[in-house]
Amino acid sequence: MDGGGSSDMTLAFELEALKRLARPEEVFSDARGWTEYVGVISEKPTYVVTNFTRKNRIRQDFFSGPRGRRESLESVKEQFQTERHVFVGVDADDEALAEEVGWEYLPLERAAEAADWTLADDEEDDPTEELDQREDWP
Repeated sequence: MDGGGSSDMTLAFELEALKRLARPEEVFSDARGWTEYVGVISEKPTYVVTNFTRKNRIRQDFFSGPRGRRESLESVKEQFQTERHVFVGVDADDEALAEEVGWEYLPLERAAEAADWTLADDEEDDPTEELDQREDWP
């Protein structure tokens, strides 16, 4: 992973970043090897995050809950006092939020490259995709 090399880290993923990964459950498992805490932050309702994490068998140490992303990141930073707090996001809004609350920002693409994670767009073509595009298919 990119950065100072300390495993005394709290890592937060924006839900949209996780959705862009080919195998988010493997990413969480991998991240547990070099972080203290890992979780999900989102503006979406709690049930959306919970459904995604259950479906992908992700065990998170924290999540947004009913509050917004800003409040969640502030709360997590206060609760999990590690040397580093890193937020993996997907756009300029995520980067601005991280800066505002004193988290390091890491764009998903850079995180994926550094940690050898596969993005969903990098996955091989789905063999059933051809069936969806055939005109003679019901």
